[in-house]
Amino acid sequence: MSTTTVAVLGLGAMGLPMATRLATELTVHGFDISAERMELARAAGISTFQNARETVSGADALLLAVRNGEQLDSVLFGETGVAQSLKPGAVVILTSTVGLDAVPATAARLGELGVGLVDAPLSGGPVRAGEGDLLIVVGAEPAELAKVRPVLELLASTLSIVGDKPGDGQALKTVNQLLCGVHIAAAAEALALAEKLGLDQETTLQALQAGAANSFMLGNRGPRMLQAYAEEGAEVLSRLDIFVKDMGIVTSAARALHLSTPVASAAEQLYLLGEAHDLAAADDSAVIKVLAPKSAK
Repeated sequence: MSTTTVAVLGLGAMGLPMATRLATELTVHGFDISAERMELARAAGISTFQNARETVSGADALLLAVRNGEQLDSVLFGETGVAQSLKPGAVVILTSTVGLDAVPATAARLGELGVGLVDAPLSGGPVRAGEGDLLIVVGAEPAELAKVRPVLELLASTLSIVGDKPGDGQALKTVNQLLCGVHIAAAAEALALAEKLGLDQETTLQALQAGAANSFMLGNRGPRMLQAYAEEGAEVLSRLDIFVKDMGIVTSAARALHLSTPVASAAEQLYLLGEAHDLAAADDSAVIKVLAPKSAK
């Protein structure tokens, strides 16, 4: 593994801890437009470069986290895209949730250059990324997966191979995000109702977590929902507008299949309302403020 070189473009909240984790056993190249993030990367043993193309040149794998399909296309094939700088036989590891449509076309274009694509959307925040405790679901041709499996295993405590073609990972992540988005919205409704009923929200949260109503999202987002009305709000660990994007992917996929998803659609509207109330950059736990906007003490 020590002979493997991984390039990481974007050293933000997730990129830097993932690159740092990989640098414990691999050679890691990194690039970010922020000089501060580049300095932190160098301190973590990551080799930094002047631009993205230099960063990926000669790398065996490119770990890529982008916001959506349009950004994926721009990073790889745009005016300053890096696809042409990847060596034949290299593999792009796509860790983002970009939806079902973008990935097969991207895999085909990379294939023309002799570059593979491993569709590997992940779940887990920055702390779990730095500890190698992520959930990663993978759709990839077996030969391409074999090249980068050690990279993925360094990052994941749970690595689920869900299909043998790019796009399969996106499909499972779409199902995952349906449940996550609905669970956050349901937790917000429950805690908003508790307050309106005159219950102490913290006590309510503790009681709910001890019973059948508990869920990962209730336990994870619930405490942050209790901080939503403070002047500084909850720490932003997952932006609300990420679920605007992800629930849009969910409902678009379902609509294309003529599948009714009324609960997911209702949750999507809640995140859209949050975005309309200037909460796009807030932590997604702030969605409770859409349900109970007058609850601030």
